[in-house]
Amino acid sequence: MKPTIGITMGDAAGIGPEIIVKALQHQEIYDTCRPLVIGDAKMLTRVLPIVDSKLSIHPVSSVAEASFAHGTIDVLDLDLLPADLPFGQVSGDAGNAAYQYLAEAVRLAKQGDIQSICTAPLNKEALHKGGHLYPGHTEILAALTDTEDFSMMLTTPNLRVIHLTTHMGLIAAIESITPERTYTVVKLAHDTLSKAGIAKPRVAVCGINPHAGENGLFGNGEEETKLIPGIERAAAEGIDVTGPYPADTLFFRAGRGDFDIVVACYHDQGHAPIKVMGIEEGVNITVGLKGGIIRTSVDHGTAFDIAGRNIADEKSMLAAIRSAIELAPRA
Repeated sequence: MKPTIGITMGDAAGIGPEIIVKALQHQEIYDTCRPLVIGDAKMLTRVLPIVDSKLSIHPVSSVAEASFAHGTIDVLDLDLLPADLPFGQVSGDAGNAAYQYLAEAVRLAKQGDIQSICTAPLNKEALHKGGHLYPGHTEILAALTDTEDFSMMLTTPNLRVIHLTTHMGLIAAIESITPERTYTVVKLAHDTLSKAGIAKPRVAVCGINPHAGENGLFGNGEEETKLIPGIERAAAEGIDVTGPYPADTLFFRAGRGDFDIVVACYHDQGHAPIKVMGIEEGVNITVGLKGGIIRTSVDHGTAFDIAGRNIADEKSMLAAIRSAIELAPRA
């Protein structure tokens, strides 16, 4: 059975509707999954002539009504937006709708009607204007699933990276790393890839310091106190995890296939290799959500400056859908 992927439309005043239509023109998506857009059918209908698409829009009120046939886009139509919503402008209506699309996707995932969620971008200002005071998708998902322990995973076609810390200064990031956090993220990496069908995922952990500390030569023993106890705990449970390794060689080794995923200690340590190895096909993934819900996302914003002009490229959306398929639970 091909997994059913819920694709949320994001902020409809941005490029979300365009990149969704462009992505769903590709036969390969229908060959490997059952895509269901969660959004407003009228907005997708509006962009068909803009992107010169011959697809048709099929509004549905339940997953069971969807046909999942190439040439037709099935849309769980929440009908929340005015028909004349302007492209490229911050709108509280669009911000609220983006939240509601995601909430509906989580509801469907919880009851097993969809196996993964793939999100088009939202706009934080519009989200707040619409009454939802969250920094973005990840925090909404955490709240809707009552999740505390989650992590950001980034992928390109040849590399997967998961983070111990993300959006904080380097000093604060290093201070916040604990053996418990190391163990938790290693286990998240292992469990996510295991559920996706990788029998025994090979997890490699980056060092914090140059040369992973080189036995105390660099740093103040952070590898020994913050990383190794968590690595050893995970290994004792049967997880194939090794490290810490020097970051300057680990990403090369992972890229050639020595490991299935790398645990990065801080934002730039993990983001920089991903951007170098595949910025156009980078995917942002939220893992660790309760209920085993997987969410993938494009690695760009709403691009209000080009919305509604047939300029937006669908490569990142295609990559995000592929990742949602790859990581969908196979139970």
